Amino acid sequence: MSNSAASAEPAASAQSSPSPSSAASAASSGASLPDPGRWKALVFIALAQLMVVLDATIVNIALPSAQQDLGISDGNRQWVITAYALAFGGLLLFGGRIADLWGRKRTFVVGLLGFAAASALGGGATGEAMLLGSRALQGAFGALLAPAALSLLAVMFTDAKERAKAFGIYGAIAGGGGAVGLILGGVLTEYLDWRWTFFVNIPFAIVAALGAYFVIREPAGSRNRSALDIPGVVLSTLGLVSLVYGFTRAESHGWSDSMTISLFVASVVLLLAFVGVESKVKSPLLPLRVIADRNRGGVYLSLGLAIIAMFGLFLFLTYYLQVVKDYSALKTGFAFLPMIAGMITGSTQIGARLMTRVAPRLLMGPGFVVAALGMLLLTQLEIGSSYAGLILPAQLLLGLGMGTAFMPAMSLATYGIEPRDAGVASAMVNTSQQVGGAIGTALLNTIAASATTAYVTSHAATTSNRQLLELRAMVEGYSSAIWWAVGILAVAAAIALTFINTGRPGSSPVASGSGAGAADDEAKVPVVMH
Repeated sequence: MSNSAASAEPAASAQSSPSPSSAASAASSGASLPDPGRWKALVFIALAQLMVVLDATIVNIALPSAQQDLGISDGNRQWVITAYALAFGGLLLFGGRIADLWGRKRTFVVGLLGFAAASALGGGATGEAMLLGSRALQGAFGALLAPAALSLLAVMFTDAKERAKAFGIYGAIAGGGGAVGLILGGVLTEYLDWRWTFFVNIPFAIVAALGAYFVIREPAGSRNRSALDIPGVVLSTLGLVSLVYGFTRAESHGWSDSMTISLFVASVVLLLAFVGVESKVKSPLLPLRVIADRNRGGVYLSLGLAIIAMFGLFLFLTYYLQVVKDYSALKTGFAFLPMIAGMITGSTQIGARLMTRVAPRLLMGPGFVVAALGMLLLTQLEIGSSYAGLILPAQLLLGLGMGTAFMPAMSLATYGIEPRDAGVASAMVNTSQQVGGAIGTALLNTIAASATTAYVTSHAATTSNRQLLELRAMVEGYSSAIWWAVGILAVAAAIALTFINTGRPGSSPVASGSGAGAADDEAKVPVVMH
């Protein structure tokens, strides 16, 4: 999830020279002294992270209520999630570059205030377009906020032990925030209104922005003033938008629709052009050397596929529990806790304990397989399925598998990377996850809707109870889409087992470099994994 150091690492490493004379010089000038307010700053940076993580899950719980209130169609409902994920994922690399150029503190504060304004717009939405627009704005400002926050931690905490502790706290909040979001979303939706799932962001953002403005002191001389790769930003963003919109349009207009096909073709052309531009420009948005390594490429691809499966599942389970099982929003939030508990357990008790003992692929591959088994259980969903007998064990398997796989994957994302590319390598993980989530929500929702329509058409003449027919058709659609998710996770496992060939992290250096720079990158490994 990390844009850690979003291109700030070169500057941080440059300040940590292994030369005794230069170290003495830095000490005498005070450049190497840690910021006395860094721990106070961590509080406000972590608060901002909590807000972003809360928003990612809290809206899932409120979505059915918002859809009904604003009259959003079933075909467009996934855009409430997709608009945010696409804007956030598509602009993350650009956001990290802006933070390096403009200043991380300034970018952080602007991102917070913009996120608050977009949240206010979403909470006050009077129609579908206004809500979707606010979600896209939240994603855009989140893309400024996230890399700026992680870059600030990277440049403020220069001691290896302090850095690990700071990023550990940050990561723990990110992990636990998902569970808090699910429950808080249920409480706000049930006892107040779905609009409060947006309004709740505003106090978080204002407090974090004020604290950051008065407490954070960004180290001088750490900006990267290279020219912006504007063509790269435009091509990558348009290419990803075309790709996801193509999947979304396929639901309502069919896969053979000329516009749908044109969108897919345009996305391929734009993304190929992006690769061509990045190979030639002096300061690329995404240096191709970052993704050329087979281990990093395997991580990005397998994680992106796994997230495709996960995001679609969150959407389906939310609707199954609230519409089919008639759970309240609050009860739905609590119903998701076993998956969150499984992910935390898999990450901290399995992945973290074994990652220094076995090769990453031997955790990632089996982890995705276990998650696929959990998904396989959910293909058996029926109207009367038992939560305790089917949904709970499936969620535990999913959580354990994903948590076990994600832990070494985040570490491996910076394996063998040059210090100057450490930030963008971490950003690529976040980007692959966000774009995977956008594609997953659109693709699996399209498959589910098509299967639902087919079921209604084929059973309309034999079923007199229209309401029962619609519920059965809905569950049939979910089951069909989940079968695809099982296959996607199986492919992710195969990629992890075949592409990734590095040994356990302790057997070889994590980052190229020397002296303090290398030590700094190695110290970051257990941190990025959160």
